[in-house]
This record gives sequence, C-alpha cells and structure tokens, in this order.
Amino acid sequence: MKSEERRVKKQRSAAEGKANSIALLIIKFKIQSNHKVQCSKLKVQSNNKVQSNMIKIQNLKKIYNGNTVLDIDNLGVANGELIGLVGNNGAGKTTLLRLILDLIQADDGFVESNGQKVNESETWKEYTGSYIDGRFLIDFLTPEEYFDFIADVYNIDDETLQERLAQFEGFMHDEIMGTKKYLRDFSQGNRQKIGIIGAMIINPKVLLLDEPFNYLDPSSQMIIAHMIQRICKEQGTTVIISSHNLNFVADISSRILLLEKGKLVKDLQNTDGAAIAELNTYFGIQAE
Repeated sequence: MKSEERRVKKQRSAAEGKANSIALLIIKFKIQSNHKVQCSKLKVQSNNKVQSNMIKIQNLKKIYNGNTVLDIDNLGVANGELIGLVGNNGAGKTTLLRLILDLIQADDGFVESNGQKVNESETWKEYTGSYIDGRFLIDFLTPEEYFDFIADVYNIDDETLQERLAQFEGFMHDEIMGTKKYLRDFSQGNRQKIGIIGAMIINPKVLLLDEPFNYLDPSSQMIIAHMIQRICKEQGTTVIISSHNLNFVADISSRILLLEKGKLVKDLQNTDGAAIAELNTYFGIQAE
C-alpha cells in the first residue's frame, strides 16, 4: 500500500473519534523519529554502538500506595540473551517490563537500554518491539491498517513489510488478514497474535513480550515460541518474555529470572533446559 493511501486511511480512522492513548503515543514517536532522521551521521553511529549489557537495571524500585512492588538492586541483560521472566501473580513481572519501556515512572533507580537511560532518551524506541496487553492495539483499525501504520512509523517499505508478514502466515492460520474486521472484533487469541506480530515485524534489537502464550491454542503457542527463539538466534535480538508457562520458558530461554514479591530471588542459566528442575522444585514448595 502506498504512503498516500496509508495517510488517507489514518485520516479516515481518526475522523471516527475513537483514538486511544496508545495511538497518540505512536504518533508522538513518529514525529520524534522523523526529527531524529535529521541528526548527524556521528550521532547515528553513537546510537548504534552495542553495549555489553543491552539492558542494565540499577537500584530500581516501584512503590504503589506505600507497598514496594518491585525492588531490584542490579541486573544486566546481555546483548542477544533470551530471558524468561517467571514468578507468581504479583511478583512484579509486568511492572518490570513497564519500567523498561518507560510506561511508568520508577520511584528510585533507573533502566538503561544500550547505555542510555530510558526515561531520558527516546532513541531506544527506534529498535524496541513490545507487546504488553491489548491497550497496545488500535482497535478501530483493521489488521492490514495496523501493520501498515507500524511500517510507516518504522520506515518499512511495502515490499519488506509483506515479506515479514509472510513469515507469520502459519501463526495467523488465515484468520486475521483479509477478514475486513476491526481489531476490536477479533477474539482474544487473534488480538494476541496481532499484537505479537506488530512487535516483531520491525525486526527489533530488543523484544519485550508479556505473557505471549496467553489465549493461544497449543499449535500457535509452539509456533510463536520457536519464532521468538529464532529471532534471538538469527538476528541477535535481546528478548525478555514473561510467562506462567514454565515448560515453554525453559525450552527457549538461555537464562531465567525468578521474581517473588518484587525481588529477584533466582537468576538461573538455562543451558539445555537445565533450570526446569529447579523451577519445578521452587514452585512445588510454594504450593505447599
């Protein structure tokens, strides 16, 4: 679809008066990205430098109503690691992801992405794909319009977009493209798929997914698990996924972080799935 057609579709959709907060955030990012295109080559080269830790967390704390829901002293995520984030409900998994994405403000400490604090810089947005929940979607768009919108924001041409979407055909099961449905009218499972695809089609350097296996049928769970693992291995993407599905996490993750009541209680290397036994023991004890 040509850029002019995209613009007309976005204007038509906006006229419906149903824009939500995430749409405004994406538009804001587009304006910022267009401004950054004018930056000097020296600045671009500086932004592209790869740090030993793609994600660095220092003395990070989040407090709600006097309760500390996250308290992590030091944590580094190396470039190209695939991190599985696990823990019981209320452990702080989603809070951590939101802080990494600068969606909420920390009460203390900071998060760095590629050497820059996320609350002081916008450059990390250019290489970060994420899907936390349905609020990341723009419900009054069709899937085609939504993917076109993302492509427009990230300066992905039409041919490249179609090539990347083709990689997800087995994941979509002919239930998403060409349906002429708005995102709000899809099932929870298909909304989940659209959000995950939207995060991955930009070929991110950093990918954050909160409970990506939720609402998906077994075959779709297996497909996306292998696709997440492949993007990490083939593109060197730094991936953090949170999940209650210990088996999938142990199958694909190189390292597993276990949170409990906001604290990092275990940091497990997961060579050949070695961490699953310790996780099963831990959660078995918790269930007693």
